[in-house]
Amino acid sequence: MNVLLVLLAFWLPGLVFGAAIRLRGWTLAAAAPLLTFGLVAIGIPILGGLGIRWSMLNVSLWVLLLSVVGFGVSFLVLRFTAKRHPDWAEAEDAPNRSLRDHLLIGAGVVVGLGVGTVTFLRGSHSLNNVQQGWDAPFHGNLVRWIAEHGDARASTVGTIANLPNQTDYFYPDTYHALLALVFGKGGLTMMPTLNLAALVVVLTVPVGVAAMCHAWRMPVLGTAAAAAVSTWFTAFPYDSLWRGPLWPYVAGVALVPAMLALARLLLKPHGIAGPVAIGVGVAGLAGLHTSLIFVIMVYFLLILLAVLFRFEKIGWRRSAASLVATIVLAAVLGLPTVLPALYNAGGVTSAYWASETSVSGALGQTITFSPMAAFPQWWIGIPAIIGVFFLVRNRRMLWMVGAYVVLGGLFAATISLETPLIHTLTGPFYNDHWRLGALVPLAGAVAFGEFVHTASGRFAEKIGERRPNLNPFTATIAGALVIGLVVTLLSRGGYIGRNSARLAMNYGEGPSVSKGEEEAYAWLGQHVVPGERVMNDKADGSVWMYALAGVQPVEWTNYGAEFTTKAGWLSVFLNDINREPRVRAALTDLKVRYVLVGKGKVAPNAQSAVGLQRLDITPGFKRVFHNSDASIYEIEGQQGVVAAGATTGSDTAHGQ
Repeated sequence: MNVLLVLLAFWLPGLVFGAAIRLRGWTLAAAAPLLTFGLVAIGIPILGGLGIRWSMLNVSLWVLLLSVVGFGVSFLVLRFTAKRHPDWAEAEDAPNRSLRDHLLIGAGVVVGLGVGTVTFLRGSHSLNNVQQGWDAPFHGNLVRWIAEHGDARASTVGTIANLPNQTDYFYPDTYHALLALVFGKGGLTMMPTLNLAALVVVLTVPVGVAAMCHAWRMPVLGTAAAAAVSTWFTAFPYDSLWRGPLWPYVAGVALVPAMLALARLLLKPHGIAGPVAIGVGVAGLAGLHTSLIFVIMVYFLLILLAVLFRFEKIGWRRSAASLVATIVLAAVLGLPTVLPALYNAGGVTSAYWASETSVSGALGQTITFSPMAAFPQWWIGIPAIIGVFFLVRNRRMLWMVGAYVVLGGLFAATISLETPLIHTLTGPFYNDHWRLGALVPLAGAVAFGEFVHTASGRFAEKIGERRPNLNPFTATIAGALVIGLVVTLLSRGGYIGRNSARLAMNYGEGPSVSKGEEEAYAWLGQHVVPGERVMNDKADGSVWMYALAGVQPVEWTNYGAEFTTKAGWLSVFLNDINREPRVRAALTDLKVRYVLVGKGKVAPNAQSAVGLQRLDITPGFKRVFHNSDASIYEIEGQQGVVAAGATTGSDTAHGQ
């Protein structure tokens, strides 16, 4: 039931809207989640600005309204075009596939879905397990905050970043706004919500790759093979799911193939489907992570070059209006999400990650489609790099080869070199080679598909010479199955063991949050009254208490509050409560009655807050809960703190 609820949240709004604007087939299936995020991203500022609560009912009505408008405009445009240009009546020039072809593509998608599902479930061990990564509690806190407050505008969520009442705060929260709609529904608690969403994102990858290859006329076996291996690469999606986790970014990268499938509609358009879907998709990608706009720009510019050099055909007269409309809609729908991101642009581009390998090592990782891997994924990497040469020789999807060179080259440069130019180019990605490495496997999947198509064709030719009566299609399928079987056996089932072990690195018992600490959060959830906060240590994983138990902490993030705020000041001076009167005043202002001290640490080098040490021997702190992993102290004299404290959210600088 919970899985179905999350699947419907991702696909249903986009399916309704996409069908209304006349998307069909594989493109509609792949683009649905992308359109869903786009509709959410567009709706956040509009509904919030109108004072309409962010709820499942209101967002559903928003989607239906846009779908009705989209259907009407699409109908009128197609009718006008049919009268004025009857020769344009045919649909866009996707290859004419038979039922058998679609079933083969579907089989490839099923393989990709199966490998992705098994890998994720084995790696996470349980959908109830806490992801122990640095960014995970922030994502969970943001989902609950939106769900409880009914407002998804980024300007209203600064509190959970230790920036209360900062109205110019920005963080792309489209991913969280969608999950907030299903959180708490059907018994969905926080970790199943977050983990199921991550699993569903993995499931979008094979569908998107199949739709993209189908739209750009890759042969059926190549399309099926590309979809089948799309979830085998360690660099994406698994590295970005255990490290961070970068859930919104992973969702955006997973939807890039759907956007590229939509791009095909610009070469031979059919009504408003291309411009509107791409415009809404740009809003969705920007709302997931603004760096994805740069990724899409690379792909679209390379597609334009392919068109200019006549590797891809276009009817300029027919496409002109559609191209202009696409540019206008992408700007109009994307800018409201992109512009607020300038708030934190300096912080993003100034991030620094040291190089980790030599230039030759970086090239080796790129060539084998194994970014950030200690050991290459030979059994898909070697066929993929051979497939790149086949793509060039066959003049197929050359823009994808170009993207592999550009994005792969950028990854190789940032992991091995340190220059101002490289830092500038990789700035939108936090100068993080892991994020850039996640962009490489898409070309690998496509190239692997081309290898399978070409090699199985050669196999069929050789068999045909010996057995002329054998059906060529049967021989080709046999060749593809042999390749698939060999690669599967050599990779031990599509690298499931390797990738699940990688994912499991942050799904253990701690170090950030243990079961004992979860018990402490639950205890607080039963004893804290509305309006109270709990003093906590930024380093012990207790920033999870709000996401998991609905208890508001004083320290909201693992980074901690600035020392000039009451939260930051208390982290240093809390245990001076009997010597420093300002401690009591700050606790009352923040409405604090309990203190939580956990055993775990979010990082090995994390330092415990000085002010939360030795509370068991400090007068005024009474221990009211204890297990092997956590202790909770009640502060004497703070029992009536809600009535005595300042307004919720107050955290002005101490002494100002």
